[in-house]
Amino acid sequence: MELALILPLLLLLIFGIIEFGRVFSTQLMVAHGAREGVRQATVGASDQVIFEKVKASAPFLEEGSLIVTITPEEALRTRGEGVKVKVIYPVTIYAPIISQVLGNPYIAASEVTMRVE
Repeated sequence: MELALILPLLLLLIFGIIEFGRVFSTQLMVAHGAREGVRQATVGASDQVIFEKVKASAPFLEEGSLIVTITPEEALRTRGEGVKVKVIYPVTIYAPIISQVLGNPYIAASEVTMRVE
């Protein structure tokens, strides 16, 4: 009887820990990709090189779902001005109750700005 009362809470706790780990890991990869991409942008890399660097920095993320936005455009970047790289990745939540709390998909996003060298 006790197991029947405690098991749903225990499973919810275990699934919550697993989903939190997945979301946190994805958020770290997205933030790392944004930092690496903006660093490439500050030293004069082209947009294609920046996209490739972001994708290489987040190897476990699906390439088709990864959204990378670079502002300003490559031709408008001037020395001393800021360049911004924003990376967005949707994370599918599989646990039913947790997906209602976090929203499905959970959007992991990171935006980094640096000055062009």
